[in-house]
Amino acid sequence: MHSPLKSRAFPFRIVLVIALLALLASAGWYLTRPQAIAVTISPVERGVVEATVANTRAGTVKACRRARLAPSSGGQIARLLVHEGERVDAGQVLLELWNEDLSAQKKLTQQQLKSAQAGTQQACTVAAQFEREAERTRQLKARGFVSDARLDQALSESAARRAACEAARADAGQARERIAVAQAGLDRTRLRAPFAGIVAEVTGELGEFTTPSPPGIPTPPAIDLIDDSCLYVSAPIDEVDAPNVKLDLVGRITLDAMSGRHFAGKVRRIAPYVLDLEKQARTVEVEVQFDDPAAVKALLVGYSADVEIIYTSRPDVLRIPTAALLEGNRVLVIREGVAESRQLKLGLSNWEYSEVTGGLAEGEKIITSLDREGVKAGARVSVETAGAKHSAP
Repeated sequence: MHSPLKSRAFPFRIVLVIALLALLASAGWYLTRPQAIAVTISPVERGVVEATVANTRAGTVKACRRARLAPSSGGQIARLLVHEGERVDAGQVLLELWNEDLSAQKKLTQQQLKSAQAGTQQACTVAAQFEREAERTRQLKARGFVSDARLDQALSESAARRAACEAARADAGQARERIAVAQAGLDRTRLRAPFAGIVAEVTGELGEFTTPSPPGIPTPPAIDLIDDSCLYVSAPIDEVDAPNVKLDLVGRITLDAMSGRHFAGKVRRIAPYVLDLEKQARTVEVEVQFDDPAAVKALLVGYSADVEIIYTSRPDVLRIPTAALLEGNRVLVIREGVAESRQLKLGLSNWEYSEVTGGLAEGEKIITSLDREGVKAGARVSVETAGAKHSAP
């Protein structure tokens, strides 16, 4: 006969075994389940979204005024008055060619002018004397003391002397003009700065010969002068974007040499033609001038630059980082620890932000670390914070 205690203990053991098996199964599932992927998130917030046009290839920082200078006549460099990197004033002499012959010619004409002025003074003094004599003869004729013939002779001599005076004055005028011609010849041998700026390059040396460029045959300039007080960026944009660009539109300029820094600018010129240097990538050249002259003092002409021209702006709209978008205008949001795909309606968009017109509410959080392995719809995720990772709610 079986004991009642043994009969009751048997079902209890079965229940205990089943419970242990279930616990082991749960532990095995927990230990072998996929680990949550740590992701970064960004909240859906309100802000400004701009529609922009950007250059297709790197632009270049250029000076508003740049002159590659050479003397208007050829000759040997006798004086080189500036060095590379030196600042000069407008009108300052930069170099001078050998011009001793022209200097001598100018001195000769100056002496000729002095001689002509002396001759003029003499001739005009004599003319004044004969004019007074003719006037006295006229008075004597009125009293009947001299004949008509004597009066005619006096008047003729006075007129001749006055003509000689005027001829001497004309000679003096010619001498002054010859001095001006000699001075013009001297000026052709002196190279002056057409504006204030900085000397970028000097190709000539003392004693060397320099010549102006013949038509159609470019030669290196003697001096390259840059006005670095006014700079702009010249950059190509795609012909498809050209209709959106207008004069005076606001632009942002970035430089490879100054990463992370932006410069304000304004469109100052749009080329009136399309460049077809690359048949499959036709572009329009656009110039964006720096707004702040003080900001460009540290910049160098020739820096590579990028421009972003703003042609439409919408303030205080819902926006998300453009980098968080998936193909088909979708994003990933976190719902109960799982990445969930969400279809969006978008408005304006640029490289940085995209306007959200439907599909998300302000304050919702979207996944931004889309480049991490395994981040996709349906994946278990956890939010990564600075120095810690914790499960998403």
